[in-house]
Amino acid sequence: MLVDIVAGARPNFMKIAPIIEAIEREKRKGGTLDYRLIHTGQHYDKNMSTAFFEQLGIPKPNINLEAGSGTQAEQTAAIMTRYEKVLQTSKPDLVIVVGDVTSTMACAITAKKMGNIKVVHVEAGIRSNDLTMPEEINRIVTDSITDIFFTTSHTANENLRRMGMSDERIFFVGNTMIDTLLKQRPNFEQPPIWDKLKLKDKNYLVLTLHRPNNVDNVSDLKAILITIIKASRNLPIIFPIHPRTAKTLESVGIKAANFHVVEPLNYLQFNYLVQHSKAVITDSGGIQEETTVMHVPCITLRDNTERPETCSIGTNELIGTNPKAIPLALEKLFNDEWKKGGIPYMWDGKTADRIVSVLKNIKL
Repeated sequence: MLVDIVAGARPNFMKIAPIIEAIEREKRKGGTLDYRLIHTGQHYDKNMSTAFFEQLGIPKPNINLEAGSGTQAEQTAAIMTRYEKVLQTSKPDLVIVVGDVTSTMACAITAKKMGNIKVVHVEAGIRSNDLTMPEEINRIVTDSITDIFFTTSHTANENLRRMGMSDERIFFVGNTMIDTLLKQRPNFEQPPIWDKLKLKDKNYLVLTLHRPNNVDNVSDLKAILITIIKASRNLPIIFPIHPRTAKTLESVGIKAANFHVVEPLNYLQFNYLVQHSKAVITDSGGIQEETTVMHVPCITLRDNTERPETCSIGTNELIGTNPKAIPLALEKLFNDEWKKGGIPYMWDGKTADRIVSVLKNIKL
């Protein structure tokens, strides 16, 4: 059985790495499951270097669609037309798409239209219920045409059932992002800024922001940053800057002795920083999961989350986008009143093995 595994952004490669590794283990035992790695290549990421693939144990992609950058519509069209040409030449038995990025939706649609190839969605069923997020549209469209669903939580299962999906197509397997995190945790690297800024364990904050409603407007971003700095009790604030945020930050003009804007870090360095921080302030989805597993307090500047288990079980708290909520959250943190949190069921590093166990028994 030939499976196309589709990825186009750094988080997706982190999610597919364990699946590729599990398939390779199965092949060494004589299994018939094989794969092609399809890199949609919709944008250049300098952290997507050869070292990144080597660290995660990912082989060189079999095919790079090189879709390039552009608007949502331009990227979707480029990915679909280029993947269609691949499928016209050679069709797999299954197509695995992961998460909620543009390539996930685009390749799922193309596969279904090109001879009704079965689509497998890893991280299916998660919902923010916020249609202003492009990712939410990608999730809904992808799940509506998916054949096999691999989910990270009971909440995701229920979301799919509400869509009318039958239980025999839903497999609760856990979280492949956590497979990667647990495997790589012993390899985390202290970044150069650790010594340069004289950082100390549990004595600094990590900040990441990239959501449009937080960073696209200069006054909104300025209000968030000023509030965090004032409420930080002079702890160092380490802000690895997202390219989207960097454009707005140039106009903000904030300077403070404890506020440090740094270049994006690689996976191993960034998670070292997170693991040793006092807390993370973010609007990212994946970081909510990683902080939960590492038992690091997470303050999420969003009105909703597609990962509610990080709040109900883990260390994450959703405080909304109003900067006035930030001092209250930090006060709670500094008073040692933050919840300890637990780890969601099946976030145990064995998700990819469960996925492959299902895949090798699928009847086509």
